[in-house]
Amino acid sequence: MSTVRTKDLLENFNLTLVAGGDGVHREIITSDVHRPGIEMTGYFQYYPKERVQLIGKTEMAYFLDLSDEKQKDRMEHLCTDITPVIVISRGMDIPEVMLETADKAGVPILHSPRKTTRVISRLTNYLEAKFAPFTAIHGVLVDIYGVGVLLTGQSGVGKSESALELVKRGHRLVADDSVEIRQEDYDQLIGNSPPLIEHLLEIRGLGIINVMTLFGAGAVRSHKKISLIINLELWDDQKQYDRLGLDEETMKIMDVKLPKATIPVRPGRNLAVIIEVAAMNFRLKRMGVNAAEEFSERLTEMIDQGNALDEG
Repeated sequence: MSTVRTKDLLENFNLTLVAGGDGVHREIITSDVHRPGIEMTGYFQYYPKERVQLIGKTEMAYFLDLSDEKQKDRMEHLCTDITPVIVISRGMDIPEVMLETADKAGVPILHSPRKTTRVISRLTNYLEAKFAPFTAIHGVLVDIYGVGVLLTGQSGVGKSESALELVKRGHRLVADDSVEIRQEDYDQLIGNSPPLIEHLLEIRGLGIINVMTLFGAGAVRSHKKISLIINLELWDDQKQYDRLGLDEETMKIMDVKLPKATIPVRPGRNLAVIIEVAAMNFRLKRMGVNAAEEFSERLTEMIDQGNALDEG
């Protein structure tokens, strides 16, 4: 999980620093954004002072109706030693008491011209992404027909070679060797490449190649939602592999379960084509078309018909 400071909001959003410049290096430790409405009435017992504070039109209107003494008191309570930032939306005029109190306490006040709901939405999305649970997995991530496919397996099994063939067939590389994965929302995993090896692919016998330089910008992506895991393993004659596709495996990464397919590797098998078809079949299943189940139903119908003829 990365460290987020108030200055990061200044750099990434259309915000203006109007007070409390000494506190721009304050750390933001939670993705929650708080609107201090009840605090404006003087009730600070449950004030979440560690959150980003957002003052909208309603809060400001109530604040302006308070006496000068109460305005100063409310601001002194709002500006604690751990409050990371106060954001004021809608381009509203900021009372002098707010600016003076924030400067004295070292709490930055940022000014936004946008609507309150828009500011909350953008700040929350940004902070949720920054604070999302994070892990790294050895594998290759490829975008195949819009499906993020994570290739896993032992070192040397052919993951990078398969990815190279997929890129040649018009698909896009996201990450090779190490895939950084963050969990967004409750059921979504986003994968990307570490900056050091972004757009690079390691092929044994050739070394490191730059996919974007060789195949163009359309052959790479910076990040992709992971939808399917394909595990490549060396063919084992003693193992019984699924031949119908009725058995659905899953793999859990952090809190998210993803569908998983195991593809045995041996000479003569075109892995890239198999992986490509697996991605297309996954898309069909999401659209409600399951070839394995249809075959099973046909087979059951034929068996039932045969039983009925025998009984007749």
